[in-house]
Amino acid sequence: MSQDADHVHRAAQVAEPGAAVRVVPVRERAPDIGEVRIDVEATGICGADIGTVRNPAPVTGFPITPGHEVAGVIAELGPRVRGWDVGERVTVGWFGGSCAHCSACRVGDVVHCPERKIPGMSYAGGWSSTITVPAATLSRIPEGLTAAEAAPFGCAGVTTFNALRHSGAGPGDLVAVLGIGGLGHLAVQFAAAMGFETVAIGRGEEKRKLAEELGARHYIDTERQEPGAALRQLGRARLILSTASSSKPLAELVDGLAPRGRLTVVGFDGSPLQLPLARLVMAARSVTGHLTGSPADTEQAMRFAVATGVRPRVQTVPLEQAQQALDTQQEGRARFRMVLTTSA
Repeated sequence: MSQDADHVHRAAQVAEPGAAVRVVPVRERAPDIGEVRIDVEATGICGADIGTVRNPAPVTGFPITPGHEVAGVIAELGPRVRGWDVGERVTVGWFGGSCAHCSACRVGDVVHCPERKIPGMSYAGGWSSTITVPAATLSRIPEGLTAAEAAPFGCAGVTTFNALRHSGAGPGDLVAVLGIGGLGHLAVQFAAAMGFETVAIGRGEEKRKLAEELGARHYIDTERQEPGAALRQLGRARLILSTASSSKPLAELVDGLAPRGRLTVVGFDGSPLQLPLARLVMAARSVTGHLTGSPADTEQAMRFAVATGVRPRVQTVPLEQAQQALDTQQEGRARFRMVLTTSA
């Protein structure tokens, strides 16, 4: 049991369908076999959290504590936990545990385990001053990253990092990023740091300077030109990484791919993609989806960020203002990741 077992923690919760997010006192849950408890310092707000908050029938029932971009310090170790120490700085992301025995887990592909758990959905998440998780979900935070900077790497950071490095594109290849938001602003930085000739695709000329600051060599304003046509003028992209929430632009974008080029989708709104197959078949193009990464991938993304200067741009707000921060995220006013902090 922890030395502060009587300490009352706080969590931002939804108590019933349609209710606003409220911060309430909670007790920490002592870690079971193979688990650790973390004192949370910072926790990001992801677009997927909007769905969690609005879910009228969550698997775990009410109340819901969302949050799957968590950074903090290990406070307690459960029985049989090896390789971790109290006081270590860690993150927990979208990957919140797996079964360890299915075919995916047995080949190390834990994020595609059919029984994969997600903090905030499978159990109480990180919008809290305490969270208890399987030790297998932890990633060490390297020196050089604050908790507020490290938290988004558990989802936005590792997702864009992995999508780019596993794309097949090589240094010098033309790579385009659609969207300059919570995912996209990291993707542009990662792409530039990996040596790609980076194209940022956004809406409005006011984003051109931002795109250049993030490392983009080219900027395409979708209000002035069709992005697929613009990419053809640049020589066609080896990869287009779509981080935007709308699938509407994707059909036209495909024409901006080089032969054997790839469109990888990491942000989407659930609407179907209307795409004539001839555009894929005649140029051997492909459309793929990508989801998150393992804790080891998250560690590598953070180390790469420290080595190259990639950083999430975050707006920190106290945990007590979780509903206001969520509203800012929903209204598209976040620049670019809202992060809740638990410090007094």
